[in-house]
Amino acid sequence: MFFTLSSASLSIIMGLCFAHAANSEPTTPFAIAIHGGAGTIDKGNFTPDQEAAYRAKLKEAIDRGYLVLEKGGNSTDAVIAAIQILEASEFFNAGIGSVYTYDGEHELDASIMDGETLDAGAVSGVKHVASPIALARAVKDHSPHVMLSGVGAEEFAKQQELPMVENHYFDTPHRKLQLDKAKQKLRQSEQISDMKSAYNALDSNFKYGTVGAVAVDKYGNLAAGTSTGGMTAKRFGRVGDAPIIGAGTYANNQSCAVSATGHGEYFIRYHVAADICARMQYQNIPLQQAAETVVNQVLVDAGGSGGVIAMDVKGNISMPFNSKGMYRGYRKQGEATYVAIFASE
Repeated sequence: MFFTLSSASLSIIMGLCFAHAANSEPTTPFAIAIHGGAGTIDKGNFTPDQEAAYRAKLKEAIDRGYLVLEKGGNSTDAVIAAIQILEASEFFNAGIGSVYTYDGEHELDASIMDGETLDAGAVSGVKHVASPIALARAVKDHSPHVMLSGVGAEEFAKQQELPMVENHYFDTPHRKLQLDKAKQKLRQSEQISDMKSAYNALDSNFKYGTVGAVAVDKYGNLAAGTSTGGMTAKRFGRVGDAPIIGAGTYANNQSCAVSATGHGEYFIRYHVAADICARMQYQNIPLQQAAETVVNQVLVDAGGSGGVIAMDVKGNISMPFNSKGMYRGYRKQGEATYVAIFASE
């Protein structure tokens, strides 16, 4: 049996098809947020030119990631693009500008997580990979594992044909001076106490510094990434929170995406990034409340310092920190770029 459609009926059906196609287009507001580390960041320590340079680099990173999103790219691509700008700058403790280990080398960590699939990749203790965040993504996309470390991670990087460099590629004079000061303080402290107490006695600028980004794309998918050179004068292959999924990095479309910066040992113990997302998901509370509670109550009560950037699938952003300052900023669809450094902003 055959049926014929009138021209009017055909027009209605075609109209419904076109309407469905239009409704399937991406409609989620996209956004990106970044951080360049938290700590004792006093305005009095910056010349006007230095402050302007930091703000310009933060804006460059935000806008690079935003451009990816604006063109329809996914959130992971945007996070990688933003972080690589910061890894390539001597201003931040990631990539070029990473702090020195006690032995005068650089050991770098990074991680990335996809909020849609919960796929994640991380690397720790790499010394010769130009972009640790790129290697973390390669682990996520092309290996059966979540975290690779040291020599094995670098062997994988070579297989993936990622750019490799000499360790001195990451050297900067101001980080070397920072190492010398830290070792002097450690030697003085170790004469009257044990190693643990000596490291705890270092001020926050020696203990941490990280870069990270979170984003939501036009399709409503979240991603988070973090990259760091770790702790000044670290020893024995120390690994902080940055490459640990759930501690320094976490993303889940059911809740939020988080990248953390702070005294990594505390962020590991309290599973900070995942805790924020879990509070949202299971307590049904807003992003801002969850992030503020963890950073300014849980961490403070434990004696931990630092901050996070967090974002939900609607593009809401929270950037709490309990230190004197945090390099940070964001850009939402259709809005101007926001950049801040000091607590008063």
